[in-house]
Order: sequence, then structure tokens, then C-alpha cells
Amino acid sequence: MAADLQGRTVAILAADGVERVELEQPREALDRAGARTEILSIHDGEIKARDNDLDEAGTFGVDGLVAEASVADYDALVLPGGTVNPDQLRVDENAVAFVRDFVESGKPVAAICHGPWTLIEAGVVTGRTLTSFPSIRTDLRNAGADVVDQEVVVDKNLITSRSPDDLSAFCEAIVSQLAGTTTKEEETS
Repeated sequence: MAADLQGRTVAILAADGVERVELEQPREALDRAGARTEILSIHDGEIKARDNDLDEAGTFGVDGLVAEASVADYDALVLPGGTVNPDQLRVDENAVAFVRDFVESGKPVAAICHGPWTLIEAGVVTGRTLTSFPSIRTDLRNAGADVVDQEVVVDKNLITSRSPDDLSAFCEAIVSQLAGTTTKEEETS
């Protein structure tokens, strides 16, 4: 993953119940590549992480509220999974609107495991090819997505993966896709 993402800012949208490795590993990959990452959430303070949805796994500090965030301030969006995390996000109208606007902007949006639940709620999966954790594939199909079983799928600006087992390919795809896009500064120049 030798990419120079200096000047790029990536939003990671997460809530309590986020699967720790699905937030931590993409964040580390982006940071190593030179990007700046910010955790957005539906509440301030800290969000509680989990391992395998069941075990407490520490916390992450929240950098900003999604209700106050602007798509224009970010170059990409990451949606980690865990079942509780996206279940909270998909019922928060600010989170859903932010995800919808981000996908419609054409900037990279990466979702892993149960993360695509928020994409479904945002109404942006129809006609798109995605993958996810097996238990939400029916939800994706019912929302109009073409679902495949692959470690990572890139369909235009959407990047999806199935589970923590796919994190290496997922992180590589995020960095690669972001390296191939223009920065906020380049867009306005």
C-alpha cells in the first residue's frame, strides 16, 4: 500500500458497538499512507468498541458529530461494521443523510461487514454490486443490490468487504481508490 495520501481527510462514521478491528485497521492503513482520519458519530465523547459483537474492546474518541459534518470537508468515508454500530447509524437521520450525500458526491465510500446496512437505509445500493457479511445479503438484495461473495468489491465509488478476515484487501482497496481521486484542494484549483 505505497500511496501518498497527504492532504486527504477521511471520515470514519461509527457509533457504540463498532467492531474494533474494522475501525482500527482501515484507520491505521490510511494514517500510514499519509491521510488524516476523523471519527464522526451520532454523539460526542467516546464510542464503545466490541470484538465479535460480544466482548468489550475499549473506546475511540469522537472527533466530530455527523450532524455538524459536511461532505465537502472529506475525501472519503469509511463505514465499519459490527451489528450494533450500523443499526444505530441507520436510524439516525443525520447519519443517513451524510452517507447518502457522500455516495452521491462520487467520493469513495467503503463499508465492511454490517456497514452496508447504512447504505441500504440511505437508498444508494440499487443497481450496485456489493458484498457484505452473509447475514445481511438478503437485505442488500431486497434493496436492489447485486450481491457477490468476494473479499472486496469496488463498484464505482463504493468499496465493500465481507468481514474482518478481508481487512487486508479492504484496506488496500480504500487506499488505492483514494489515491486515484482528486483532493478537495485539487477540485477547487
